Amino acid sequence: MDQRSMRAAMFGLACAAAAGFAQAQGTAWVSSEKDDALTLIDTATLTVKGTVPTCKRGRHIQRLPDGKLMVACTDSNAADVIDPATAKSVRRIPLGEEPEAFDISPDGKTIYVSNEDEAEASFIDAATGRKLKSIKVGEEPEGVKVSADGKTLYVTSEVASLVHVIDVASAKVVRNVKVGKRPRRMAITPDGKELWVTNELDASVTIVSTADHSVAGTIRFEVKGARAEDITPVGITMTRDGKRAFIGLGKANHVAFVDVAARKVGELVLVGKRAWNVTLDKAEARLWVVNGLSDDVTVVDVAGAKAIKSIPVGRVPYGVVVVE
Repeated sequence: MDQRSMRAAMFGLACAAAAGFAQAQGTAWVSSEKDDALTLIDTATLTVKGTVPTCKRGRHIQRLPDGKLMVACTDSNAADVIDPATAKSVRRIPLGEEPEAFDISPDGKTIYVSNEDEAEASFIDAATGRKLKSIKVGEEPEGVKVSADGKTLYVTSEVASLVHVIDVASAKVVRNVKVGKRPRRMAITPDGKELWVTNELDASVTIVSTADHSVAGTIRFEVKGARAEDITPVGITMTRDGKRAFIGLGKANHVAFVDVAARKVGELVLVGKRAWNVTLDKAEARLWVVNGLSDDVTVVDVAGAKAIKSIPVGRVPYGVVVVE
């Protein structure tokens, strides 16, 4: 190999190494409300490897069907779409006034978003950014969840303590389900039969039957040494087999492990201050917990039900997605 070819090869290796910084493999992406940036954490070393600028007041973050990331930016009234392979923004999508949470239709064509100030749920064309429909819901809507078949949309109203059941085809509310006080986030069991709703000011999760949208049960949380009003569940995720749920208990500074079939609380793991949103890695071996008041993320060993490490991130972290 001549000198010129060697230099070209070395340059190619350097470019590949630089791209490795942004590579999707083994990276946790954390949104922060105060920093207008996403923090990138190496999932192998559990250390911060950089930040990526984004729009203002990044909150809910989610992976799209095509593998890209989307973060809702409340103060920008938009979503930022980021390619995790390059760690660069590829486009901005208008989401209306005060967007906080969203979900994506199974085919990736429609964004469903809660607009807090407008008390609306909006349907946004993902390709054009055009608002297709707006539906009036209760005040301060937040959580948004679409069914696996794409036919039903669920939206929580914090003020009304309701889950609005929306028929996607007609864009109409077909049922209002009374749940606990200040419902926030939701998870649907993998079999599609139950909707689990976290109630921030009720220290509970309401379980709703998706067949008739009746309340099928309630799980209440207690944490030794914590006042009931400090047990404020928000974030929720489930294992792929639907056997376990994990719920961030907010100001109680714990995450709860729950047996889904038995509807019983098991382990309670101490994490950082105000355990907010939660997610699992691909192997479901580690739970990532965003702590909004200690400005860090706690990584929990699921098998041992024990915190491994808390990693400082941006100010007022909100959501996390693990890309592997």
